[in-house]
Amino acid sequence: MNAESGSLAGRARIHAALGDPARLAIVDALILGDASPGEIARTLDLPTNLVAHHVKVLTEAGLVVRGRSEGDRRRTYLRLRPEALAALTPPPLPGVGRVVFVCTHNSARSQLAAALWKRRTRSAAASAGTKPAARVHPRAVAVAHRHGLALDPAGTAHVSAVVRDEDLVIAVCDNAHEDLTGPVRPRLHWSVPDPVRADTDAAFEAAYADLADRIDRLAPAVIDARP
Repeated sequence: MNAESGSLAGRARIHAALGDPARLAIVDALILGDASPGEIARTLDLPTNLVAHHVKVLTEAGLVVRGRSEGDRRRTYLRLRPEALAALTPPPLPGVGRVVFVCTHNSARSQLAAALWKRRTRSAAASAGTKPAARVHPRAVAVAHRHGLALDPAGTAHVSAVVRDEDLVIAVCDNAHEDLTGPVRPRLHWSVPDPVRADTDAAFEAAYADLADRIDRLAPAVIDARP
């Protein structure tokens, strides 16, 4: 009975938090990608102090968590907690042809994301880096192999050689999201921690699982919007 009461109380807090139009708009903005409070304020045309209040309510309800940027350490990003998304349906993204995943070195996260997207959707995908490495990281190749995916160890590329105007560009690292301010701009940002920093199998497995979960959430929004 206590567990049931706790579950009901938690669900009630989520419903109460989503009862405000501005907070629901913030959740909608975070369903498919992460964003800083300042980015949310600009996107929704809300005062920053009001965004801070709404984010506090969403955080207390268990819907949103904060993470420090691995690029600009003064910046934080907001992300939805996956377990709180079960009843939320992402809005459709019409007109998406190819998906391109971008990270800094194109050696781990973007490579895994592109391979996962191809398997999940059976559609075109590519990856690129803002400062591509010479080769794909060996642990990325290994984690892909463990999950039945194949990565080309030498298949890295720069964004300028890969991205086309009609592509849906997704930054899967904070540095790439913050660096791409020119003609190539990510439409979505996924704040996936860099597994190369830890350089352990566990870190690469965690990145793989994070990307797989996000792709499972995004895929219906893209596939359902196609004619």
